[in-house]
Amino acid sequence: MATTKWAIDPTHSEIGFKVKHMMFTNVSGKFGTYEANIATEGDDFTKSNIEFSADINSVDTNNSDRDNHLKSGDFFDAESHPKMIFKSTSLTKVDDENYELTGDLTFKGITKTVKLPAEVSPVMKDPWGNSKIGLNIFGKINRKDWGLNWNSALETGGVLVGEEVKLNIELQLVKQ
Repeated sequence: MATTKWAIDPTHSEIGFKVKHMMFTNVSGKFGTYEANIATEGDDFTKSNIEFSADINSVDTNNSDRDNHLKSGDFFDAESHPKMIFKSTSLTKVDDENYELTGDLTFKGITKTVKLPAEVSPVMKDPWGNSKIGLNIFGKINRKDWGLNWNSALETGGVLVGEEVKLNIELQLVKQ
């Protein structure tokens, strides 16, 4: 079967995350600069190779002081490790709409295998004749697994930054 290449449509995609702040609210962020190399056998995403990277310096939480802290050695250490990298090892169909994406995620020079729920839409044509597909990846990771350990104790108990990071990755892919 022929290999199909897919590109991210950046105007309809977002690489987002949420983390608890002060134990009771979520702070949202996203990476603004990223790239991907995605290939499938035909249109079959269960036979795919997904490689993705995000520029750590493009992290945006709508607060420049917090963004600079995230880029520092306390968190991502963007100077020494400028990219977050993901390389898939499998995408397994669970049912008609749900999948499990398995792969190696690297932050700060540490690589761990993750399994994340995903949804893959059917191939559709946009009004201009382009073949597109939606790939939505979500799930949770523990930031401490990648050495993102910084925190501050709160006077009333608890910590400033939660350990659990909720991922929300919405990708619209265009067949090349």
